[in-house]
Amino acid sequence: MPASTKSSDTPDRDRLARVLRVEIPEVWVRFLLAIIGLGLAFSAALFSTVAREAGSLWGTLVLASAALLIAVVVGLTTVPYLARRVAAARLRDAFDYDVTRIGVAYIVTVLLIGIAALNTGNNLLYIIVAAMLAAILVSGVASAIVLRDLELDVRLPEHVFAGRAALGRIVLRNPRRWLPSFSVNVAAIKKESLKRWRWMPATFSFPPKRAPGEQWINLPDRKLHRVAEAKAAPGIFEGSAYFPYIPAGSELKADLALRFARRGVYQQAAFGLATRFPFAFLLKTRRLPLAREIIVYPAVEPADEFFEVLPLITGEFATFTRGRGSDLYRIREYAPEDSARHVDWKATAKSGSLKVREFSREDERKLRIVFDNPASGVLPENSYENAITLAASLSWHFAGENAEMSFVAQGYDGTPDLYCFLAYLAGVNPQPSPSVVESLQPSDDYNIIFTTQPRGSIPTALWACSYFVFMGQKG
Repeated sequence: MPASTKSSDTPDRDRLARVLRVEIPEVWVRFLLAIIGLGLAFSAALFSTVAREAGSLWGTLVLASAALLIAVVVGLTTVPYLARRVAAARLRDAFDYDVTRIGVAYIVTVLLIGIAALNTGNNLLYIIVAAMLAAILVSGVASAIVLRDLELDVRLPEHVFAGRAALGRIVLRNPRRWLPSFSVNVAAIKKESLKRWRWMPATFSFPPKRAPGEQWINLPDRKLHRVAEAKAAPGIFEGSAYFPYIPAGSELKADLALRFARRGVYQQAAFGLATRFPFAFLLKTRRLPLAREIIVYPAVEPADEFFEVLPLITGEFATFTRGRGSDLYRIREYAPEDSARHVDWKATAKSGSLKVREFSREDERKLRIVFDNPASGVLPENSYENAITLAASLSWHFAGENAEMSFVAQGYDGTPDLYCFLAYLAGVNPQPSPSVVESLQPSDDYNIIFTTQPRGSIPTALWACSYFVFMGQKG
């Protein structure tokens, strides 16, 4: 019996606890406290007036001070918090307004008709002005309805090369069940570099005009300076995609032509949905915080330097690959790219023509691309970019020839994937770091080494198994 009584009392107790512990969001708590505080401040101000009328100086002073103090506390603790919450809630539906040329002409016309109505007192002109002003209001409301609730997705290609056209896709959805949208443009929103006031470390010295060693006082201090923010990465695209009609509950797609002149990382922090519907008085833009990033690889288009070094590298690579085996494969005629150490002098003496021995290959062709990144100022920018383009082009070429690739560079994690190395080349910049050539050890791989090191500093063991591209030097 006691057990059943306890079990029946438990739901009632839980229900009472839920009633007593009402979970009110913090924003509403702050708002209610602000209302109560302002009510107390208003009451204190009202009673201070009554005290002044009654001739009580101290009562007036105390009540007026209390009203002012309560209002200040409410303003400092509640108003900024509520403003931040409202700004965060409105961020996804933030609108920008731009008056079009048609809108300017329309407003000028409204002003002229309004002046005429004031001068003449004609009721018909007042009605026309009211109708024209109402049209502006209707235009703003209609354009907001058109843009609201639309969902945007921007799909970018996975691999993009500088100088090559690529194709992205813009997807615009209208999730509403009954209401369509009209005349919507999708465009990128540019982020301008701004200067902000920031507190920077400084030193307070006295006397201020003396040399640092002769000053009496040197104390750490902070000064307010206007500092420019870091320059934002370039945007992904400059144009726009136009959707004349988006039916309710539908999804429309538009191809996005992309072309990047230079390698690098391109970012877009936000996109905009813009419309002039219905009367083109205003260009209303709804900002969407849709972040996108794309890595543009260096160009792999064959250049003159590529055609100059490719036959030399191919010949030496083939000779190195054939020469690694120990079993004789065949004896054939000598070719210009063959090494002299493979000449078969007995076969040459018997046949009267130069013969070489070709050995069977013991393993697959292995090629290692080494990019010895120089320090800043060692190479002109043009020479540095040409070296990166050549490294990317050779990597792309030999990967297509089914060579087993590996890569070495400062700050590179050693992943043998071609696209990982191209992504490294896309974002690399000159930086002071130790040369990778000094610590590079010979292996079964044939090396293509890009470096600015002097020829005399190259380890002797690397010359027999490497082709060197001395960046910034001809020949």
